[in-house]
Amino acid sequence: MISFPNAKINLGLNVVAKRKDGYHDLETIFVPIDLKDVLEIIPHPQKNAKLEFTSSGLNIIGDINENLCIRAYQLLKKDFDLPAIKMHLHKAIPMGAGLGGGSADGAFALKMLNEIFELKLSKKKLLNYALTLGSDCPFFIINKPCFATSRGEKLEPIQIDTSNYDLVLINPNVHISTAKAFSKINPHTPIKSLKEIIQQPINTWRKELLNDFEKSLSNDFFVVEHIKNLINHHNALYSSMTGTGSTVYGLFESNTQKPKFNFPDDYMVKWTKLID
Repeated sequence: MISFPNAKINLGLNVVAKRKDGYHDLETIFVPIDLKDVLEIIPHPQKNAKLEFTSSGLNIIGDINENLCIRAYQLLKKDFDLPAIKMHLHKAIPMGAGLGGGSADGAFALKMLNEIFELKLSKKKLLNYALTLGSDCPFFIINKPCFATSRGEKLEPIQIDTSNYDLVLINPNVHISTAKAFSKINPHTPIKSLKEIIQQPINTWRKELLNDFEKSLSNDFFVVEHIKNLINHHNALYSSMTGTGSTVYGLFESNTQKPKFNFPDDYMVKWTKLID
């Protein structure tokens, strides 16, 4: 079986409060986008084999055993008598970039294993397994625009018409540690809910639809502000960093000519669409 785990962007991101469990309460809007990895899973053809994982595309950083695809298999194997599998992941979504690629891979692996081995897990159970993998993973089980609160796992599907926009993603090849990003944040209660802001005309978003991490990381990662300024210079309707960075995106009207950006060769510059 082959699937195509997609990335996401955040429309706004408020860090509301520090929790007693060490996490933070958030408020954000997740929107899936048409930038995708490729994940293939098949039952291992050899008896008594072990899980076999291979990858291609972008280099996967860190301990391979911590990859969320592998962890998804191990998580289900604790509760079900799963046979060994062969798994191949082709990475196209940059890592440590605020695009949720790793979370998407893990969530899609859960859905694929559920289907391949006919585990008959309900969406609720899949969401619970996904949350065990990480706070962003449950979103990719639903994979539709959602207003997210708590750690990001409380999800309310919402309607957003994104058909008239093209999306440019610019990643400066900078890995931002999520832990470092949160260590610099000052939680606060937003004056206006993102659900209310997102229904306003898009020309109001620049002042009100904000990502708290942009300000907290500005001294260490000035490149984010530089990219935003260049995107805005080319008449973007709205621009923002997504998640804890470092990817910056811009929204442009679909019927206008796409600007050409002059960024270094190691930057990712990708035009794509939002999925609603």
